[in-house]
Amino acid sequence: MAKPDNRNDNVEKLQEMKRNTQHNIEAAEEAIAETNMSSEQKQDVRAKNERREESIEAFESEMEDEKRARQNGYKNE
Repeated sequence: MAKPDNRNDNVEKLQEMKRNTQHNIEAAEEAIAETNMSSEQKQDVRAKNERREESIEAFESEMEDEKRARQNGYKNE
């Protein structure tokens, strides 16, 4: 039998994922500034950071959805 979906801590999990992603962006920017990366490597890191920024936006949107669902008692989900 399938285990019921427990959404009680989804917002907190998403917040942690957002923090980790922000940390990765900062670490990547430091690496660009402090190492001798080729311009191609720098471009790759910047492109990855852009994707990370998109992920952060998605986390924020999903957190809002989860907060609304939490307020509604997870009904009609």
